[in-house]
Amino acid sequence: MTSTTLHRSSQDAAAPPAPRASGYALGALLRRPETGSLIGLVAVFAFFAVFGGQTFLSSGGAASWLNVASELGIIALPVGLLIIAGQLDLSVGSVLPASSMTVAIVSGFYQAPIAVGIAAALVLGLGVGFLNGLLVVRTRLPSFVVTLATLFAVAGLTLGLSVILTGSTSVALKSPRLAKLLLGDFVGGKFQVSLFWWLGAVVVVGFVLNFTRYGNWILAVGGDPVSARNAGIPTERLTIALFMGSGLSAAFVGLSQAILYNSAQVAAGQSFIFNSIIAVVIGGVMLTGGYGSVIGIVLGTLTFSIVNQGIFYTGFDANWASLIIGILLLLAVLMNNTFRAMALTYGPRRNGRPRR
Repeated sequence: MTSTTLHRSSQDAAAPPAPRASGYALGALLRRPETGSLIGLVAVFAFFAVFGGQTFLSSGGAASWLNVASELGIIALPVGLLIIAGQLDLSVGSVLPASSMTVAIVSGFYQAPIAVGIAAALVLGLGVGFLNGLLVVRTRLPSFVVTLATLFAVAGLTLGLSVILTGSTSVALKSPRLAKLLLGDFVGGKFQVSLFWWLGAVVVVGFVLNFTRYGNWILAVGGDPVSARNAGIPTERLTIALFMGSGLSAAFVGLSQAILYNSAQVAAGQSFIFNSIIAVVIGGVMLTGGYGSVIGIVLGTLTFSIVNQGIFYTGFDANWASLIIGILLLLAVLMNNTFRAMALTYGPRRNGRPRR
């Protein structure tokens, strides 16, 4: 055996063992934010498929939770981007009814063209989002505090102005057929048009987060805002834009509901405050920021909606739905932390040690 061969043999013996392909594959899978939410969705769907029977699996059963998912999902997507960026928006619960009342008052009570009412509602959502973002970046107050304040402020303004302008907290709206077809109607008598708007929003937001520099900026700001700012990322403008997107989505759902149900009420929409956050967290987005995916948000939204509606097909007491959602929320956070730790263990190795 030559000296060269001996030298190579000694190098091979001293080198750390090559990582197995399975280790790489498992690490890549565990590092995905939506892994836990996919497991949760499969488990929840299987549970209600067994106990809900054919009624849950029918087209009508699917429509019941897909319609809920579509409205919630339109709001959950931009709220999820905000949480990934390290922020939070509670004001969506007031923007939604405010936009509903706006389109109903403008185009229902005052008989303006429906396009004017829709535009006014969308401008309202953008304005509230801009105000939220501006206050957060200028005052440096936590977004939880800022948006909690605007939540109550917008709710109070909506109630007060509605009574002053119309003398009521509920306003009727009769929309043209075209507006119904585009924003507030049912396809096949079961599925809301909002389902298609949600799918379109998923494509757009997914493209932004995964294939543009803005997606990298959002993740960077959520991971370390100081380093992101020092790297030249326009963190303030990005934060304001994200809040405006959140306000716009809530306004869109609000005006769609007004057109769908031919009326608007001041008290609607409060459930979207926490439901959107719950869906995002179940979808694998971490409240600390810097970690999450659009696919995960979609899966979390579907999981929440299935639980929310599926309980009615089982014959169980509907009050158990809140218990199931609470357990899901806790399990989602635990799985997120566990999978991230496992990803470090089974991920690619460097010098024989897990990469950290």
